[in-house]
Amino acid sequence: MIDEKYMRRALQLARLGAGHTSPNPMVGAVIVGPDGRIIGQGWHRKCGEAHAEVNAVASVADPALLRDSTIYVTLEPCSHYGKTPPCANMLIERGIPRVVVGCLDPFVKVAGRGVKLLQEAGVEVAVGVLEQECRALNERFMTAHTNGRPWVQLKWAQTADGFIALPPEAGENPLHMSTPVTMRLMHRQRALCDAIVVGASTARIDNPSLTTRYWPGRSPLRVILSRHLSIPDDLNLLNDGLPTIVYNGVKSETVGPVEYVKMDTVDPRCWLEDLYHRGVTSVMVEGGTQVLQGLIDAAIWDEARIEISPRRVGQGVTAPVIDGRPVARYLIDGNTITPLNPA
Repeated sequence: MIDEKYMRRALQLARLGAGHTSPNPMVGAVIVGPDGRIIGQGWHRKCGEAHAEVNAVASVADPALLRDSTIYVTLEPCSHYGKTPPCANMLIERGIPRVVVGCLDPFVKVAGRGVKLLQEAGVEVAVGVLEQECRALNERFMTAHTNGRPWVQLKWAQTADGFIALPPEAGENPLHMSTPVTMRLMHRQRALCDAIVVGASTARIDNPSLTTRYWPGRSPLRVILSRHLSIPDDLNLLNDGLPTIVYNGVKSETVGPVEYVKMDTVDPRCWLEDLYHRGVTSVMVEGGTQVLQGLIDAAIWDEARIEISPRRVGQGVTAPVIDGRPVARYLIDGNTITPLNPA
């Protein structure tokens, strides 16, 4: 179909915004003139900047053609004032007579209002062209605004005999299992998430930085779960000047870029809900086993990425137990990386 052809191009454009648009979704737009040629195209490049529809309209050399054109948008045009004006209003003002939408926006301030606004203005609107592909493109955004919590990715590396760390007395923690290539790929995954979460034991034993130093892109918000605040004051996460949240059962206090948030429960739904209300739509949970297993047992996860090294150590902290559906398997530098979806 012709509509699918141009929507595929809009999807290609939308992906160019990966890692830069969150908490906004990735969106692409294509404008097709009356003779069937593409006369404008654009995508949402960065959160806070112009939306895809605005960029596409601005790229049209002859604006008079807009009144006889069709615009293809991967996601429903917004109908509210956020950091930018409503795109639905702009399309109406420009006189574009037909709008083809990949999928509706679940965000409560849009959620069908953009389409309704267009239809009430006499614009012909078609919804659901390549809907599955358009929803999959923004799985994290869709999950967050449908479930009221961020999309959750679990991540860990383990040895071939099932351990993620050695005993504390072993003197080799963190246990190095990733290769230089798989480390870079993991940092790419970090750059795609809004926040990254570790438990108190991992923060204390590994003293990680949780940045994207091996991949170009923004570093996520760091989150530590420490019910009893059993973490030393000299941790990298507390002293490198980057934003960090510490969920705990002791105090609420802000010290520079570090915010301590008191919670009287260990239920992960509580800190996930708090992150959602802070604008976080996706989190990567890096461990340790107690934190990961808690989310697995509560069925609060959307993807897991498990890296298995051929190394065997014979003892240590056992890896989480998960029942998931493998969606792929990659062999990289002798290590196997398996993404899982819930079964």
